[in-house]
Amino acid sequence: MKKFDPHEATTNPSLILEATKKPHYDYLINSAIEYVNSKEIPMKKMTELAAEKLLVNFGAEILKLIPGRVSVEEISIDKSRIMIKIASTWEGIQAAKILEKEGIQCNMTLIFSFVQAVACAEVGVTIISPYAGRILD
Repeated sequence: MKKFDPHEATTNPSLILEATKKPHYDYLINSAIEYVNSKEIPMKKMTELAAEKLLVNFGAEILKLIPGRVSVEEISIDKSRIMIKIASTWEGIQAAKILEKEGIQCNMTLIFSFVQAVACAEVGVTIISPYAGRILD
């Protein structure tokens, strides 16, 4: 990120997985583990929550490197610097419509058709992210 100096960014689970293999990021993993250990939840739910918290931790770390926004889901960061990544299903588009009205910016993903992109635009989302490489998936 330092090399290309992007303005905005998003977290990506496969890239985060690779980053977790570097000892430099152990503190983010430990933070996620401490977070779930502080909750009184079933063990089965702890793993899922730890993974989500880890993604959020990396998103917060990325904010230290960029001036704009990063797609994350929660954490104590001013909402003007957060963008929620939402799948462009009918339900996701309806959720984005509500979030955008509340001042929470949305990055709509998994767009496979022009109809999805138009539906997202019509509800006023901040960013539409079509993935041409995934069209054949």
